[in-house]
Amino acid sequence: MTLDTTVSNRDAPSVQGHADAATYEMDFALHPKRIRVEFGGEVIADSARTMVLRETRHLPVFYFPRADIRMERLKATDHITHCPFKGNANYWSIDAGGRLAENAAWSYETPLASTIQVKDCIAFYQDRVDAWFEDDVRIFEREEDESSSRENPFIDWLLREAWEAASSRELTRRFVQCLRQGGVPVKRIRIIIRTLHPLLAASNYSWSEGDSEVGRFDISHDIVQSEMFQDSPLRRIFDGLGGIRRWIGAEEDDDFPVLADLRAEGMKDYVAMPMIFSDGQTNAITMATDDPAGFSAANLGFIHEVLPVLSRFYEVHAKRRNAVALMQTFLGRRTGEKVLDGQVKRGDGEDIHAVIWFCDLRNSTPIADRIERDAFLRYLNQFFDCMAGAVSDHGGEVLRFVGDAVLAIFPIDGEDGAAAAAAAVDAAVQASDRINVLNGSANAGKCEPIGFGIGLHVGSVTYGNIGIPERPEFTVIGAAANEAARIESLTKELGVQVTMSKAFTDLYEGDVKSLGICELRGVGRTTEVFTLCD
Repeated sequence: MTLDTTVSNRDAPSVQGHADAATYEMDFALHPKRIRVEFGGEVIADSARTMVLRETRHLPVFYFPRADIRMERLKATDHITHCPFKGNANYWSIDAGGRLAENAAWSYETPLASTIQVKDCIAFYQDRVDAWFEDDVRIFEREEDESSSRENPFIDWLLREAWEAASSRELTRRFVQCLRQGGVPVKRIRIIIRTLHPLLAASNYSWSEGDSEVGRFDISHDIVQSEMFQDSPLRRIFDGLGGIRRWIGAEEDDDFPVLADLRAEGMKDYVAMPMIFSDGQTNAITMATDDPAGFSAANLGFIHEVLPVLSRFYEVHAKRRNAVALMQTFLGRRTGEKVLDGQVKRGDGEDIHAVIWFCDLRNSTPIADRIERDAFLRYLNQFFDCMAGAVSDHGGEVLRFVGDAVLAIFPIDGEDGAAAAAAAVDAAVQASDRINVLNGSANAGKCEPIGFGIGLHVGSVTYGNIGIPERPEFTVIGAAANEAARIESLTKELGVQVTMSKAFTDLYEGDVKSLGICELRGVGRTTEVFTLCD
């Protein structure tokens, strides 16, 4: 009996499947011989009623009725895999003779309608048990199904072209093109890759028929917590509960809100499958078609075959994106790029000319003594949000959080120092405005007011790795960096929020006023100091 696997786990209309150029076959039959399985010196299963499944490019699989299995020797596990035309497979470990074979057997507790024959049956991996017997004759190997040589049309693309895609968007575009050229009637595809980012939970690579290119939409952590996401197939997949396949029929059959959206788009068949990375991270691929016949057995079989390898290409791209995101998050954009470009050894670096931006939180020590630790951390993070956020908004780069201080730079490209100086002043003004809003907010009476000082300087510094060979750290070193910190410290003595060196004001084209000649403590020289005009 050859199965028509184009249907879902609900009744589908009686429409013939596609005439595929290449075939993917599944054939169920009652096996004519008695099959016995042994493990740990015990008989685990013994049946003359096994159903044998012969599937393209797979060894024959024997499904035993549970009545013919010593179920007391099997223990259900949490492991789940997904087959797009059989359903979710639940796994069992065998415990016999003092030995344990983990996830050595599987069953389809709620199989799709097209493979209902496997319900209430269990299959065993041939290489996870000790012995197989066929009519009391021990067998160790079985010949592969002769159909294993039949070509999967997507394998050649996977080997020859997929690796050329330099990004996940490009890989998705090429994959969609490959599917459609191979006769898969896909009208919409979503590939959701989870990410490691403080703001984002995943990236969604999206294509629908008529789109000129693949879109990428970032999914925030807030969206993942939303009711919309919690009611989606993606939550099931991400929770390790396997995939789904749904025939989009009557509205009363909907068990996921997305099905209503798909129905409105005219879709008839929907598949959502896990896509697993090598580290176990579970991602997802979803496909929909408006073809009345839905996806055929060959469509899903061939895709299911190449998915593990395809996922590795997405994994490479994801690792790169994660690395960039983490480097930029924890080191800063410029520093992160340099590390990724190979500047990782102690001593690696360059001399640059830059505006140096140094700010410090006022009275942090007594405030830390007066309030609880958690409250102080919130207080400190509010300060950093105002200061570092303003720097980032104006093109600067935060290099370090030094206790309760922030060290940042605005690199001077070419001879356009005025632009870098203006950006630094704009950042200082915005930071001051943010602090004033925060201090004047409704919660001001409940929180300590935030005081601060900002010092602006310019000079040549060395931007590179210092530390020990096993733990280098990118930072700015040089006299100009030390002078910037000393210039900032003058804000306390002079009673202003922003102080600037003469070298900085030589670049800055805005209005400033002089605060006089001041000594830079620990530097051994004096300089004229300026501040912004009111």
